[in-house]
Amino acid sequence: MNDYIEMLMGELNMLKEFFGTSRSGKRTHLYTLINKQGTQLVVSDFGAIIRKLIVRDKSDMSVDVVLGYESLEKYTTNYDTYFGATVGRVANRIKDGKFNLDGKKYTLDQNNDGNCLHSGFNGYHTRLWKVTDYRDSVISLSLTSPDKDQGFDGNLQLTVTFELTDHNELVVTYEGNSDKKTLFNPTNHTYFNLNGHKSGSILNHDLTIEADYFVPVGPNMIPTGDFQLVTDTPMDFRTETKIGKRLNDPFDQFVLTKGYDHHFVTKEGPDSHLGLKTIAHAKGDLSGIKMTVISDRPGVQLYTANFVSDELGKDGAEYQARDGFCLETQYAPDAINQTNFAKPIIFPNKKVVTQTIFKFNTTNESE
Repeated sequence: MNDYIEMLMGELNMLKEFFGTSRSGKRTHLYTLINKQGTQLVVSDFGAIIRKLIVRDKSDMSVDVVLGYESLEKYTTNYDTYFGATVGRVANRIKDGKFNLDGKKYTLDQNNDGNCLHSGFNGYHTRLWKVTDYRDSVISLSLTSPDKDQGFDGNLQLTVTFELTDHNELVVTYEGNSDKKTLFNPTNHTYFNLNGHKSGSILNHDLTIEADYFVPVGPNMIPTGDFQLVTDTPMDFRTETKIGKRLNDPFDQFVLTKGYDHHFVTKEGPDSHLGLKTIAHAKGDLSGIKMTVISDRPGVQLYTANFVSDELGKDGAEYQARDGFCLETQYAPDAINQTNFAKPIIFPNKKVVTQTIFKFNTTNESE
């Protein structure tokens, strides 16, 4: 380890700094973690947001690989981009903002073309979380979501833990416990650009998704209820493919979504707790930075920032469509309303623990 990294570890390993004052008058902070390889993770207690993730490229230069904003104010006013956000109680869309559970009808916010997206206007990414553990290369943040919050039953206790290992893994662990049967489908909505967050388009990134099926959508981005084979479609990422290679292909799904905004089925069957599995690989064409995604979730949503436009970000960046991509591990959209989909249900007083790992290395390193 060189002297520079030693110095950083000493100064930044547990650095806490003021970020801004929330609309409710609460002070918010940024927390920095650093590992022995010099990788840095910056997390905010506002929204449990990942604001920075700095890794080394093939030339041993430091590169911030996640999109984000400069100020707290931008995160509060531009909350619907979900940059780096911890999303909950339920990620993705619920048709018409309505569902039934055990014969009871629930009504949620309709914040996205008549549907509920990421649990509505008052998402977990807009709230101040409590830091319950901050040591070495680990930070845990907790949130209490009371009964009827966002329209859901149950007092939900949620903790998300970010751990930065010396193997260059960002380990994200969610722990949820409710006193009533309810829905629980958190995810992280970080936009990655492995060439650097200011480098522009990600269409020349290489991507692999280990999935034979995807979930097609109809109008308003709600699933049709089917699983479709990826074979002979632009959804086939089973072998390494440029993200943008087939975006201009005549494909009915792209007419609806303006790009990739689709769920890939990485685990089949009703049991989502089948253990950790490698589900995706991505590589920056300029930086040589490689990211492997490992998760126990039944699927992953690929989103290519189709609706980002002239978004002023950190370090003077101006983000456009397809300047980042998301790999959101989760249950399928509208799963609670779809007959054939695994359901994101949490039972009373039965803790659910789920984990996703983002592992980084470069083209001149071994896996």
